Formats: sequence, structure tokens, C-alpha cells
Amino acid sequence: MPLTAHEIKQLAQDCGFELAGVAAADPAIDFARFDTWRADGMAGEMGYLTDHRGDKRSDPRNLLPTAQSIVCVGKLYHTDYPLSTEFDDEACAWISRYAWGADYHDVLRRGLEDLVRRISARSDLPFEWKICVDTAPLLERSYARLAGLGWIGKNTCLINQWQGSWFFLGELLLSLPLSPDTPPPDRCGSCRRCIDACPTTAFVPDSSGRLRLDARLCISYLTIEKRGDLPGELQSAMGNHLFGCDICQDVCPWNRRAPHTNEEAFQPVSPAPLLDDLASLTEHQFHDRFRHSPIWRAKYTGFLRNVAIALGNSGSPNAATQLKRLAEHSDSTVACAARSSLARRMGSNCVGSGLVGSSQDHAPVFCEMKSPNAPVRCAGEITGDPHCEPQEIAERK
Repeated sequence: MPLTAHEIKQLAQDCGFELAGVAAADPAIDFARFDTWRADGMAGEMGYLTDHRGDKRSDPRNLLPTAQSIVCVGKLYHTDYPLSTEFDDEACAWISRYAWGADYHDVLRRGLEDLVRRISARSDLPFEWKICVDTAPLLERSYARLAGLGWIGKNTCLINQWQGSWFFLGELLLSLPLSPDTPPPDRCGSCRRCIDACPTTAFVPDSSGRLRLDARLCISYLTIEKRGDLPGELQSAMGNHLFGCDICQDVCPWNRRAPHTNEEAFQPVSPAPLLDDLASLTEHQFHDRFRHSPIWRAKYTGFLRNVAIALGNSGSPNAATQLKRLAEHSDSTVACAARSSLARRMGSNCVGSGLVGSSQDHAPVFCEMKSPNAPVRCAGEITGDPHCEPQEIAERK
């Protein structure tokens, strides 16, 4: 007798996955919407979504030609630690919950490899398979919804009615025919908490008025995927977020009773480190501390850029000292972020920061002065930074 979908889902749970379901390996029904989203520029600089790798997401059989079924799994990573919306220590940086422990790619892959072994040991039929853990070109949330794991919420996360949204997703493509599960109804209703709580208003309406996530405005994209300089108008809204952002999940009512994981690899090592300590890390120290963490993806210079921005938004008494040192960094992106933060910290003289100087052309950072007749001046004149070339002072009209 061949294994049934129910038996394989039970095996998945035995491998440590809290959620498991089956979807048919058919072409992605959400691909047209995804294609429009990226065509509208919403993917920002994430080339793996806009080039041929993004095109492959139209059909899972681009990954495994013999695929008939997709076993979708979810592994809980929520831990018993305050939410970002409950945390107010301005001397510390905030790291997204999913990056508090070990690299989840390794953990999920090991679990899915264990599942393959268990299926092989019990299956009377030979089969082909492929493991996917978010780096593969697959619309995984779409298939997880079809597999009954949850619905895709307004915050774009997969939400399970009983366990919330703090899950890593993984998939096992199989050449075996399995009975698919049924997708659950959308239970977000009229709730707008995630939309209203977003500090950068990253949820924007399309031509029909339907809200969608503009990655270019999302703190997670800005701190993880975006390379180089960050838009000045967004830096102050980023707060102390160093890597990723959890706000739209923190405020979700479906996460109020979310369970905690028992997975040792996901227990927090340093969820809210001191900004002063991070600003002093050498590249070698960064490597040793984060090589096996999701934070590694930001790279050293991206990490320091984020530290500089967070310092500019913090109340740390040592922030100015650290920023002046980072303003002399050999990497122009880090130095430019530090100069922008120094200008932004002049709260008694400035309403807020404006343009951020490009690390490519050393354009100046501008501050909007409180006095309506005051000229707009280069931040280099304020900080004395030699890298910030003077520019003609533009008088207000």
C-alpha cells in the first residue's frame, strides 16, 4: 500500500514540524499577482525575484519535473521574550525574532531530510523528491495556504488560526500522488492593526485599492536586502531596528496566544544587543559572532550601516561619539549613514533629516532648520566632515 497524505503529515510532525499539509504541484495560482507586483517595482533591488529565478516561481515542476505533490511544513520559532512593541531600551538594537538563534535554513533542511528518510523507509513505491527552504524559486506561502496551513494575512504573513504566524516554512516536492488539503478562509476581516502600525507605511494600495506590500518601504527589506545608502526620509522611521522588523506580526491579534517553540536552535542568543558594542565590532568579530546566524546576510558593511542609523535614532549617551568614529569609516556607505545620523541627532536645531548623501558622489545631507528664514545647509558644515563637500546654500523662498 502506498503512503497516504495523512501518514506523511504524521511523519512530518514526528520530524518536529508543528504544521504539515499537502498541496497539488500545479502551476501557482498567485503567480499573475506576483508578476504584476514585481513589474510595478515593488521588489526593489531583489534581483532573484525579478530575473529568470522569479519566472521559475510560476510552476513547481520547474524545480522537479515529476512533482505531483508538495508537502508544506511550518516550524515554530516564537520564544518567551518581549515583543518589539513592548521593548523600549534606547541603548539597544532590535533584531527580528527569526534571527535570534541559529540559521533556520539548516534546521529546516535537516528536518525535511529526516522526513525523506522516513518516507523512503515506509513507501512501497520509488519516488523523486526535492527540498525547498525559502531560497528555492517557489511561491511557498501560496502553496502553504493551499495545503491548509493558514491564510495569507494583510501583513503578507501566513497565519494559522490556532498558532499564529511565527513560523518558518519549508516544502518537500514529491513525485508521489497525494490527496491535497483544503485552504482555510481568510480570517483577517476588517482588522487593520498591521497596516496602521507600520512605521514606514509600507502597505500601499494598487489601482483597485487593494493593499499590498511595497518592499522598498519595508524595514525588513531596508535592513536585510537593500545594499548601499538608504532613503533619508525612512531612516528616522526605522527606529532601533538593526535587522528585520516584527511590528506587523507583534500587533496581530492572532499572535496573542501563539505558542513557544521548544527548538533549542531557535532560543535567543542576543535578541537586543547594545548598540555601543555593535558599533565597535571588527569585520573578524562580526564573522565569528554571526557566521551561522541569519544576520550574516546583511554583510559587515550593511550591518554597520544599520548600526549607524539605529544610533542616530537612539537615546544612547555614547551615540554621538560612536557616530563620529563611524563617519570616518573606510566604507563610504557606513560613513554616509553615520554623517546622516549625526545631523539627525541635532534635535534642538533641526526638525528632521532630509536627503541622505550618496556614498557614490558624496552629496550632502540636508537638515530643515526650524527658523522659516534659515538657509538649508550641508551637514558637512555642521559636523565638520571633510567627506561632505560644501554645496551652494539654497535660500528658502
